[in-house]
This record gives sequence, C-alpha cells and structure tokens, in this order.
Amino acid sequence: MMVNSTLSYFILGAYMHVGGLKYFYFMLTAMLYIVIVISNTSLIVVICMNRSLHEPMYLFLCSLFVNELYGSTGLFPSLLLQILSDIHTVSASFCYLQIFCLYSYANIEFTNLAIMSYDRYLAICFPLQYNTLMSSKKAVIFIIVIWLYSTGKVLINLSLNIRLKLCGNIINSLHCSNYLVVKLACSDTKVNNIYGLFSIFVSISIPLLPILFSYIKILKICFSGSEQTRQKAVSTCTPHLVSLLNFSFGCLFEILQSRFDMSRVSGVLRIILSLYFLLIQPLLNPIIYGLQMSKIRSTCKHLFCYKILAGQRDPM
Repeated sequence: MMVNSTLSYFILGAYMHVGGLKYFYFMLTAMLYIVIVISNTSLIVVICMNRSLHEPMYLFLCSLFVNELYGSTGLFPSLLLQILSDIHTVSASFCYLQIFCLYSYANIEFTNLAIMSYDRYLAICFPLQYNTLMSSKKAVIFIIVIWLYSTGKVLINLSLNIRLKLCGNIINSLHCSNYLVVKLACSDTKVNNIYGLFSIFVSISIPLLPILFSYIKILKICFSGSEQTRQKAVSTCTPHLVSLLNFSFGCLFEILQSRFDMSRVSGVLRIILSLYFLLIQPLLNPIIYGLQMSKIRSTCKHLFCYKILAGQRDPM
C-alpha cells in the first residue's frame, strides 16, 4: 500500500533483541555520552574564558567542539531511548530532524577540519604575516560561513526527501538515514539521487582541495625549512591529521554501509561501523587536542590547580 510523505512514523530495524543486557548497553551508552558532553563542554569553556586562547586556531577548535556536542545530541538521546524500548519506532518529524542534525554535523566537521588545515598552512608558511592573513575576526566569519553553508546544503536535501511518496516505513539502521528513507520511495527519486551524488561530491571535493593544498605546502616547507619549523609543523598538524583521518574513515564506513549490501557482514560489526563516526570522533577530538596542544593543556592544568588550592583555602 502506498504511504505518502505524511507518514507518521518509521521503524528502526537494526536493533537486536538483547533481553536484560539492554540495561548494560544503556548504562554504557549513557556513560559515553556524559564523557563526550563533559570533555567537549570543558574545552569550550576553557577557550571562551581564557583571553590568551582567543586566537583563530582555538576559535576553530571551539567550533569543532560545539559541533561534537551538536552531533552527539542528535544521536545519543534517541539511541538511549531506543535501547530501553521494545518497539523501535520514531516519528517522521523526529526522523527528518535527526537526518538534518547528523548530516549537517558531518558537513560542518569536514569543512571545519578543512579550514583548520588552511589555518595551519598560514601559521607555518607565513608566520610573520599570519595575524594579518588570519585574524580572529576572519576566523569568526569563516565559522559562520561553514555552519550556514553546511546546514543550507542539508536543508535542500531534506526538502527533496519530504516531498517523496513512500511505500514503507522500515529503516534498516540504528538511526534515521537520508539514503535509506529515499529507498522507501514509490515516486520518482531521480532528482534525489542526482542531488545526493552531487552533494556527496561537493561535500568531499570542496574541503579536500584546501586540505591537499595546505599539506603539500606544509610538506615543502618542512623539507626545506629549519628543525624548529619541522617541530612546529609536527606538533600542530599531528592532532589535526589524526582527527581528519579518523573522521574520513568513519564517513567512508557509513557511506559504504548505506549504499551497498552489507548482509554478509555480522550485525554487531554493522552496528559498530554505523556508529563509528558519531561515537569515536566526539571522544577523540577533546583527547588529542586537549593533550597535544600545549596552550590548552597548560591552561587546563592552571585552572585545575587553582580550583584545588581554592578548595583547600575555603574554611570547612
């Protein structure tokens, strides 16, 4: 029977019956979400409250940490409810909202990482002119453009999906997926498929160009520059490269899983792959940037020691 775009709910078909273990998985997932929220929020507060960190690189990092909170909140509350529920349904409006959150998160993440690579290129290759080429005001403009561009692109995709007439409501995933909703359509999806492929191409190619350009230039400087220049490049580029590669692999897993038949892969592995870029990235970024970036690390130590000393001086 044909169901139109006013479909009231979707069924998430990837959840497995685990019996009493669902409470264990709920506690584990809740702990991971709490760690993500605390770690990212702490670094956002540190950057915002410390004037010495009001520099372009740290403003881009702040945008990155805000995006981790945004993407995690688009997934985890729903995931926690579904783990405890015996019937895995979501309303159509919430499903489209989740698609918007998760896909805009991915676009913002990759574009933000691309701008950060360009920022590192300017800092390493043009240290004397850096403050002119990349001021804090320019960094804020870049961040605003990143968020507007990414959310606008996903809104267009979503508007094309909402108009579709659907023949079913079972999504074989733990969360709502744009491509899996399109696959349920009875009506012509040619426009959706063309725009979907175009959107993937744009989402990858536009951020990839500044990333490749920046790192080619940085490598040239490293080979021809001084030891100090190489050390600066390694210290500032290592966390960025780790974050970029991790996120790229996570997105690749998600694209392959949604576009190709993964029935031969075990259900547990499919679940891990589908959650990889939404779980590991928000956990990884605060760790690698918090530990690797000396200025953030020293500021966190200073604040931690100050709170301990202040607590010891307070009368009981």
